[in-house]
Amino acid sequence: MPAYSKWDDALTTKVVTFYEKKTSSEIPSHQATVLLFEPSNGTLKAVIDGRVITDKRTAAVSAIATKLLKPSHAEILCILGSGAQAQSHYQVFTQQFSFKEVRVWSRTREKAERFARTAEGEVHVCSTPQEAVSGADVIITVTMATEPVLFGDWVKPGAHINAIGACRPDWRELDDVLMESCVLYVDSKEAAAKESGDIVISKASIFAEIGEVLKGTKPAVTDKTTVFKSVGMAVEDTVSAKLVYDSWLAENK
Repeated sequence: MPAYSKWDDALTTKVVTFYEKKTSSEIPSHQATVLLFEPSNGTLKAVIDGRVITDKRTAAVSAIATKLLKPSHAEILCILGSGAQAQSHYQVFTQQFSFKEVRVWSRTREKAERFARTAEGEVHVCSTPQEAVSGADVIITVTMATEPVLFGDWVKPGAHINAIGACRPDWRELDDVLMESCVLYVDSKEAAAKESGDIVISKASIFAEIGEVLKGTKPAVTDKTTVFKSVGMAVEDTVSAKLVYDSWLAENK
């Protein structure tokens, strides 16, 4: 995933490996390394742990989308999934928002309970995804599901959903009812239309990129159910890697 940011004058390539886990393992399914180069001559400046970059920047973008699209009174946060992205989203969302209740569900209850034990705050472990979702104002799906785990009939009208998983065109986390009834935002229209099974299979119409909302060219619809479908953009890694490198330089002068 190569990218150049003119604004930051930063050039990177992220190398990613993905192994779909058939059995339980402590080794992450996704692993990554970010290579930061000197844009003027191509010299390698740094090798950075891409897993940390990916987890943090993905959660940060979800938080931005949530600030723009969440209902005005958002009290209940629901996380479907208990892996690295669930942890990074929990950390960012509990720092940026004031939820009265946080719920988590995972296919493996043991993993959900481990997530709750290690979280810095109270987390309610739910037995089913429907239990977790019911009445939630903000929902985050960070699963390895290939079939829908979130159904539109469960979702509170006006809720906001950040859909992070289902990163292949034949994988899904959200059902047709939700995809057809929501106002759909993405990080990249071109990428989402090719990579997101939630969009490809449902043929849902994309309303806007989240960048268009930030620029003021498209509105943030907060009185309807909204979905932000994130497939990730290489420039997010570039900006994050430059931030890490600059911070390291400042500390090691």
